[in-house]
Amino acid sequence: MLDAICAEIHNYFTRESDKYVGDYAITDGVVTPPVNLQNGQYYRIIGSIFNDGVHKFGESDLTDEVEFHGAIWAMRVPKTFIDLVGEIEAWQDQYGGLGTKDGRLALSPFTSESFGGYSYSKSAGGGSADGSSVTTWQSTFASRLSVWRKLPGCE
Repeated sequence: MLDAICAEIHNYFTRESDKYVGDYAITDGVVTPPVNLQNGQYYRIIGSIFNDGVHKFGESDLTDEVEFHGAIWAMRVPKTFIDLVGEIEAWQDQYGGLGTKDGRLALSPFTSESFGGYSYSKSAGGGSADGSSVTTWQSTFASRLSVWRKLPGCE
C-alpha cells in the first residue's frame, strides 16, 4: 500500500542523489551490485520485470531476476508518514471492500429512509476528489496526505 500512496501523492521521499540507475540482478533476494541502503529502509525499484515497486531493505520479498536495466531509489520516508500509511491500511481493510462479496460492511454514498411502505435513497454528499460520491482512502485522508503531496513529475 505504501507504493500506491506514494504514487497518489507523487512523492517517493527521495533526492536526486538517492537515485541509482544501472544494470542490476537479483539473486536470492539480494540486489547486485548493492545500493547503499540501511536495514529497514524503504526503496523503490523501477524497470524490473518482477520487482517494480516499493520494498523494505532486509525483508526478502524480491523475485530472482537475471538482469534488468533500471533504477533503485533509496527512500527517506518519515516515521509520521509510515504511521499514516498504517492508518490508511486499517481504514482500507475495514471499508475498502465496496462491492465485494466477502461480506464486509462498506461505506455507501447514499442515505436511505423508509416509512409507511415508502422508501427513498439520496446522495450523502462528500465523496472523493474525482467528483464521485464514493468514499475512498484518497478522499478520506486527502487533507492529511496533502502535507507530503508534490506536483506530478516532481517525484
